[in-house]
Amino acid sequence: MRERLAAAIGLCLLVAAPFVLEAMDEAFLLSVLTRMLAYALAAAALDLVLGYGGMVSFGHGAFLGTGAYVAGVLLHHRSDGSALVAWPVRIGGTAEALIAWPAAALVSGLLAAAIGAISLRTRGVHFIMITLAFAQMVFFLVLALPQYGGTDGLMVPGRNVLAGASLEGDAPLYWVALALLVAFLAFGRSTMAARFGLALRGARMNERRALALGVPVYRLRLAAFTLSGAVAGLAGAVLANQSSFVSPDLLSWQRSGELMVMVILGGQGTLFGPVLGAIALLAAEEELAAITEHWMLILGPALLLVVLFFRGGLWPLIAGKRGDG
Repeated sequence: MRERLAAAIGLCLLVAAPFVLEAMDEAFLLSVLTRMLAYALAAAALDLVLGYGGMVSFGHGAFLGTGAYVAGVLLHHRSDGSALVAWPVRIGGTAEALIAWPAAALVSGLLAAAIGAISLRTRGVHFIMITLAFAQMVFFLVLALPQYGGTDGLMVPGRNVLAGASLEGDAPLYWVALALLVAFLAFGRSTMAARFGLALRGARMNERRALALGVPVYRLRLAAFTLSGAVAGLAGAVLANQSSFVSPDLLSWQRSGELMVMVILGGQGTLFGPVLGAIALLAAEEELAAITEHWMLILGPALLLVVLFFRGGLWPLIAGKRGDG
């Protein structure tokens, strides 16, 4: 009950945020909140493999950035009327979110499936290094595409439209990002409570016993890894719209590490915890950056103290329940 109450209060605060900020004449902060929700979605997606599956992936920045680039590239080609693919069938860009965002999730999911199919044949530090290596390959591939900005990144002309309705302005995109996050949390909770989630957690706790019981551990982990990558790509599409810019930094290993920090800070194996971790980390960055340019010297020790003294993360402090991480 305490966990459900904490989640309900958090949702109410997020729903009330646009109206409160409007009343305070600080509606510009809604864009910052949208960015937090996008990262919260990506962090919750990572929690599926890190918290529930015990797979320490250092490559989720690649899926986040891939989704952002897919949405940005489709808007780019839609803006200048050029063809994305000219042969054998001409395919142009699109501004429709119902096409572009599923495409971002699909491409990121396929990339995750390809990387996971190889990486999941390893364990421990080898898995970490292989996911990192693949992510860096994707990062340098994007840098080698000058038509999409190369090292300078890609300016995104405008925003997507959702079923013909414009997402221009801060409020429409915020509500869409919030709806996507809530939908994924509901789906994730039900999935992790079902046989799929129970088997995934069982394989994390004792892989040999799970194999002896006939659990298809490899396929199970690959499915979770693919789903996680697809949702991270969807979060990237939201980020591309929020900032109207796609940077290669989204695919970097630093971004993957930041997502891991969000999961650990909030609480592994909880889904709600990474959301709290993402909001807390980005809010701390915003506040400290406004105080001093050396804000990382303050944030680093603060995160270290949280990890040392609250090993379950921030969510158990609020909800009174440890996760599965």
